[in-house]
Amino acid sequence: MASRTEPFQTLRQLAGAASLALLGLVAAAPAMAQPAYPQQAVKWIVPFPAGGGTDVVARLLAQSMADAVGQPIVIDNKPGAGTMIGGDAIAKARPDGYTVGTVDVSTVALAPSLYSKVPYRSDSDFSYIGGTTRFPFVLVVRPNLPVNTLGELLALARQKPGELKYASPGAGGPNHLGMELLQRKVNIKLIHVPYRGDAPALQDLMGGQIDMYLVNTAASLPYIRSGKLRPIALSMARRSSALPDVPTFAEAGVPGFEAYAWQGLAAPASTPPQVVSRLNAELNKALASPAIAARLSEMGVEPLPTSPAEFARLVAEQSAQWSTVIREAGVRLEN
Repeated sequence: MASRTEPFQTLRQLAGAASLALLGLVAAAPAMAQPAYPQQAVKWIVPFPAGGGTDVVARLLAQSMADAVGQPIVIDNKPGAGTMIGGDAIAKARPDGYTVGTVDVSTVALAPSLYSKVPYRSDSDFSYIGGTTRFPFVLVVRPNLPVNTLGELLALARQKPGELKYASPGAGGPNHLGMELLQRKVNIKLIHVPYRGDAPALQDLMGGQIDMYLVNTAASLPYIRSGKLRPIALSMARRSSALPDVPTFAEAGVPGFEAYAWQGLAAPASTPPQVVSRLNAELNKALASPAIAARLSEMGVEPLPTSPAEFARLVAEQSAQWSTVIREAGVRLEN
């Protein structure tokens, strides 16, 4: 015989289930009510002055992404302190997705090892969104230096230890550290001559005051194409479409040597993951745009599309690599 309490138990079970369902709806309501991102303009911090290569790339990408998300993306240039002023502004912004910014190899991979005081931690103060661009480096020599290949240049450097001079656009940058790495790798001794940017270094190189320069292709392409500078080798894993006839260091006899500048997009730590994912998706779409790809190619710059995890891994790997070079070379900079 069925128990008299069974109907009441069934009613209680149904009531309990209905209460749980109602609680679930109430809990889900705030999430369902969240407005789609973005609802206002997004600020993109660029740690370099307006008009330079980094600024041009940021504006190209920002315009394409703004068209896709339906809100303006406004460039805010904050140069200075080896890109640390801009990096600090990104790290200390509210993590709501409305402040992002360009970080580069100097901002997050070199500065922590070069300076005693860095106002942020590259391993914990950023939400990395994705890579943007890679600036290949090419080793160029003055037109009257009697070498045509990397082998000939290294032979000359060994014949004249401590006599040949190389330029950099500033101490502690990837150009300088790349040449420090090269000297250790092939056992040569060169003299470092730091300049304030690419332009004066290139002028002195063409004028014969210095002998060589590991320089980004964006700055050097016009002079290479006009015959004013002689390219020797590209410090990348593969050849550049901008300089298809120039061998890599590996092809020229120095395997395992790579040095280049790279950049990416970051937000403050604790930016919502769904915002990071949306921005990464739109960033990679922009980088895949034929118009942007063509413009980057004209500049001698390569797109660097990644996932957020891949870009974070690049930052960590490059930090480890260059910290070793900085320590062994004894390079330290004052804030």
